[in-house]
Amino acid sequence: MTLQKLFLTFFGTGLSTKAPETVGTLAALAAGVLILHYLGTETLFMLTLAVTVIGILEINKYEDNTGIHNPQEIVIDEAAGMWLSLMIASSVAATMHFPYADISAIILSFASFRLFNIWKPSTIGWIDRELKGGLGVMMDDIVAGIAGGFLAVVVMMGIEKLF
Repeated sequence: MTLQKLFLTFFGTGLSTKAPETVGTLAALAAGVLILHYLGTETLFMLTLAVTVIGILEINKYEDNTGIHNPQEIVIDEAAGMWLSLMIASSVAATMHFPYADISAIILSFASFRLFNIWKPSTIGWIDRELKGGLGVMMDDIVAGIAGGFLAVVVMMGIEKLF
């Protein structure tokens, strides 16, 4: 496997025969939780930024070589979106005082990111339909990650009101 394919498939998780986007997102979630715990939010943010920029460039090359727009094995976009959702939810969870706020942030960031990533409402859907190349592939997931993070925060705020 080439380095490009290893990167674009997020270490091969996008090659899963069943639900490659979900498998890639779960792998990114696990990696993101470890990075947050051991290296901090700033490191995960910088990694997300680097992966996004490199992802756009590499997806453009991949699409030029294959002639296929957004093949399902490319899941590096899910990784970037998942990490944004996780960072937003985890940053707010750190300020909350209800039991299992950190675990809630992890679960809710995953669920809400996948919701927006699959549903693609409003701007997310427009980006997915209208922007071509690596920019389109990456940006709908970036916006889904931000929306997912904010939805997770709103749900956690509701949970905190109960405690």
